Order: sequence, then structure tokens, then C-alpha cells
Amino acid sequence: MQILHFSDLHIGVENYGRPANESDLEKLPDYFAPGVDRKEYLGLSTRLLDFLTVFDYIIKFAIENQVDLVLLSGDAYKSRDPSQTHQREFARRIAHLTSESIPVFLLLGNHDIPHAIGRATALEIFSTLRIPLVCIGDQLQTYRIETKSGPLQIVALPWIRRGSLLVREEHQGRPITDITNFVESELTRRLENEAKNLDQSTPTILSAHVSVAGSTTSSERSMMLGRDYVLQRSSLALPAFDYVALGHIHKHQSLGESPPIVYPGSPQRVDFSEEKDNKGFCLVTIDPQKSLGHRTTWTFCPITARPFVTINCEISKSENTPTEAV
Repeated sequence: MQILHFSDLHIGVENYGRPANESDLEKLPDYFAPGVDRKEYLGLSTRLLDFLTVFDYIIKFAIENQVDLVLLSGDAYKSRDPSQTHQREFARRIAHLTSESIPVFLLLGNHDIPHAIGRATALEIFSTLRIPLVCIGDQLQTYRIETKSGPLQIVALPWIRRGSLLVREEHQGRPITDITNFVESELTRRLENEAKNLDQSTPTILSAHVSVAGSTTSSERSMMLGRDYVLQRSSLALPAFDYVALGHIHKHQSLGESPPIVYPGSPQRVDFSEEKDNKGFCLVTIDPQKSLGHRTTWTFCPITARPFVTINCEISKSENTPTEAV
């Protein structure tokens, strides 16, 4: 069983971009938006094309390797209210995957959830329309996904609003540190309860959009929507899980191997804080025939992302036209 794990796609990031011209469209790879007239992209941000290009590469890889599931661990968009164009482009690509009979699991991240309770999430349209082969992880619960290689359990830990957990009067007026500690303890308790009820004969992934203690952060701090909370690795490294598929941190890193606890990182560079980061996704292999704790391997698959290059130069104080000198 093979799962393609990626996260923090952030469609809608358009900093350092400009309107795309015909020359930009001619440079797009062959796998970009198959079956779509490229003239539709004329005038859209070149940075939008950057993010769609890496998404199309991920889809191409998934189809060519006939993976059993594509798993996005949160933050499909940059904005909680993505534009119609951004939603169209994301939906086109999800439809491409499902047309190839590849199931897709979409976990809600902090950029996918509105700040007001009662408003729809950025991904809710998929479950509302009951799109086949698309599952939305919007609750802390266990989802059972049928794949061509057999069933898969996914324990979902989407981005949790603090307010959804703070319903008791005893929390009113408490210091923020006390509230944060309560939220982190409550999430740990709920994860442990989910793990106790799992079928250990069925492969299981924990997909969580969360910060983990000891992880190295990147540009997600400057893009933060909502107040962050941090879970300990011990809260996630439960023996019932074959793989912990993380999202939220943009820098690829592995935080443990038993089970593997992995941030794939964002597949495209957001800004210069990610200039030297490797970008890509993870290919996870789980052998259901092996015993729990010994049936998972994974590898990081690099993507050629937009290069960000810092150029340092010195200009003498006597230079009258510094811009021309640069």
C-alpha cells in the first residue's frame, strides 16, 4: 500500500509575482493542467502558476505510480476565503486524481477554517456535493478509507479552534498559558482514546495539522492564522500508528522513526525564509502483511520549486546612482 503525503499547498500565495504573459505560459511543463486551454491562465499571477505547477507534478507522480491514496495534511489554500479562481484550480486537480480512481484525503488546516463558528470551511464543498473518493478530515476522529490495496484507517487531527474545546465556565478569565495547556492535554487525551479503538490488523495513519515540540519552523510563522499550540512527540508516537503524516510546518523534517513522524514541508517556496529549504512530498509504503511497528517505510521525493536567490552587493558611498550600479 502506497500513500502520497504532502501538505501546506497554499494556493493563493502571490507575493513576488506578476501577471503571466504568453512567454510564461510557453515555459510551463507538459504536465501542467492537462486538457485545459492555457490561455485561461493569461494574466493570472505567475506565483499562482508556480504553486499549480508543483501540484500538477504531485498528481502526475501519483497517477504514474498508481498510489493507493493522496493525503493532504492541511492548508490547501493561503486564505480562509479563497477566490473562485483558486477554488476552481484546486477542484480541477482533485477531479483529475479521482478520475484515475485514486482516493484523496483532505485534512483541514488553520488556513482552511473560517474564524467564525458556523461558516463553511474552504473544503466543505467536496463533502456537501458528496464527491466520490474524496474524504474531508474535519473532525478529530477515525476515518476508514477503502483503497485498491485494502482498507486504511486515518485518525484525523485537523486544526482545532480553541473555542470548540473551551465550553466550560471554569475556563473563562483563565490565563492564556493555562488555556493552552488544557487544549494540548485535551488533544492528547482524545488521540489516545482514538488509538485504543483502532483495528490493529488494519494499516493506520495519524494525519495532524499541528506544531510538534522540537520541530524547526519556517515561513508559516509569518502566515499564521489563529493561535498556535504545540504537542509533544510522545502524544503522537503511539504504537497503534504506522505513520504520522504532519502538516503546518513548511520545512521538511523527520521527528521520529517508531512510528515515522514526518513533516513533508510545503511543496513550493513561499518567501525568502524558505530559500534554502528542500521542497517535495513523501511516498509512504505500508505492508499490511507485516506486524505493527515493522510495516512502514517512507522516502522524501524532491520537487523542483521556484528558486529564491539572495544577491549581496556592496555599493560605495561615493556612488551617485546606486540603482544603476546594482
